[in-house]
Amino acid sequence: MRLEHLHYLVCPGCSGDLSVSQTEAGSPESIETGQLKCNSCGNLYPVLRHIPRFVPEKNYAASFGFEWNRHPNTQYDSYSKTQISETRFFEATRWARRLEGQVILEVGSGGGRFTEQAAGTGAMVVSLDYSQAVEANYRFNGHKANVLIVQGDLYAMPFRKKFFDKLFCFGVLQHTPDVQKAFLCLPLFLKPGGQLAIDVYKRKWWRYLLVTRYWIRWLTRHIPPETLYKMCDKYVRGMWPLVNFIHRLPGGMYINWALLIREYRDLYPLTEEQLKEWAVLDTFDGLSAYYDKPQKLSTVQQWFEESGLINTEVHYGHNGIEGRGEKPAEMKKK
Repeated sequence: MRLEHLHYLVCPGCSGDLSVSQTEAGSPESIETGQLKCNSCGNLYPVLRHIPRFVPEKNYAASFGFEWNRHPNTQYDSYSKTQISETRFFEATRWARRLEGQVILEVGSGGGRFTEQAAGTGAMVVSLDYSQAVEANYRFNGHKANVLIVQGDLYAMPFRKKFFDKLFCFGVLQHTPDVQKAFLCLPLFLKPGGQLAIDVYKRKWWRYLLVTRYWIRWLTRHIPPETLYKMCDKYVRGMWPLVNFIHRLPGGMYINWALLIREYRDLYPLTEEQLKEWAVLDTFDGLSAYYDKPQKLSTVQQWFEESGLINTEVHYGHNGIEGRGEKPAEMKKK
């Protein structure tokens, strides 16, 4: 981490300022291996491979860490030569393309496909993930002067409250133990006038009947990620000729999804090999997550009301339900 980025961090326990207590490897401008110390409570936090760490290495998001380090660049536009992530990012946030001078907080970066998009606006991007996916994100975005990558807990984020101009959280909330609590943590970190954008899987009564991954997740989420990934990879690639045949049938894409193979031939302009990569990745993703809690539209609308955000929009979108809102300006004291 760059020393100039230290002021974006605070102790997640007491919100005290942090300082560098030890540097084992790095340079005068950055820390590769070292330790941060809270100036108030004295808690110590390691910096490993350039990334400050505020959570244990093993946690409920281990499958995501494995997933994004196994597929570090699969969903990057710069790799696929598409605009899939760019389109989703700007349509879901509705933010300007240029945001120099602003500070964006990304909660749940995964491998960093949206970190790439946010950093491209020229804003300072502080990107957090609970899992070892931060390693993949750092490989692609850590060299950028306007990116700080942090491993931390959404429920106890090591950042200053009322600090960020913008915050986004995509593909994350449904995978947390308490989705409502996770959502309500987010607006606390926005400054007055700051903007929030989130998404969450949608919940429909038929989802648990027709989305077959829910039939077997009770078993597959307990399989070690390495073992489950090998099973998914072998299954998808072995089934691929049949997938192509089924796709030509009426409703073929949905039949394939029912067979646990997420193929996107009609949705995204990907090459044949990329389609297989995405299918393996998303098949594993759907079967491995420890928590998977879709939400009702009305529930998410209620959360936005409870949070006190204004100018809110909650509707169905790219990844299920999308929501946007703004932190109201604080009243001036008389």
